[in-house]
Amino acid sequence: MRIYLPATLPMLQQLVADKQLQPLGGTAFALTPALRESYAAGDTEELEYAAMREAARASLRLLAADEEGKVEPRRVVISADLDDVTLRPDLDHAVVKVSGPVSWRQLAAVHVDTSEAEEAVRAAAEVIDAADLGDPDAEFALGEAEDHELAWFAPQEVPFLLELM
Repeated sequence: MRIYLPATLPMLQQLVADKQLQPLGGTAFALTPALRESYAAGDTEELEYAAMREAARASLRLLAADEEGKVEPRRVVISADLDDVTLRPDLDHAVVKVSGPVSWRQLAAVHVDTSEAEEAVRAAAEVIDAADLGDPDAEFALGEAEDHELAWFAPQEVPFLLELM
């Protein structure tokens, strides 16, 4: 199953260094049966994109947890292929739990915000909780960040990407 792991740039650096990453709380996102049922229409590619967007939103929550502002404000989503995941529709339609670390060889791609998104991502990270509670101004800020598409990188490109940042 293709999964989408929310991450930050320091987590991505750790993945490159250790050749594996333990997802926080074992949480990832995927095209699950519950996610497929929650959409009236959409092919597999569109629904996998929806799961990836959920992971990108979770990446915002990780950035929001950085109270000291030391982490560069860029959403990171790591795509990987795993066989051993547990569906968690009780948490959300796209949530799955991963039982152990994700190894480098399981990576399919890495998705990262470009520098042009930093201001919008920083603003969205500051109000992500308010957006979850329905605050219209916070939802607008979240939408501004989500308007920025994540750039796609093959696994072998990630070390070079990190060197350039």
